[in-house]
Amino acid sequence: MIRKMAAAVVMFLFCLSALSGCNTVHGLGKDIESGGKAIEKSSGK
Repeated sequence: MIRKMAAAVVMFLFCLSALSGCNTVHGLGKDIESGGKAIEKSSGK
């Protein structure tokens, strides 16, 4: 019983960290995109 509970907790923490990682990567992509747009805008294109 304790092993099943421990496995469930580990799975929960893994899923939680995976979801937060996806959110972070998504935000990083938006930051890079906005930086690229700023560079493009400043170059006169």
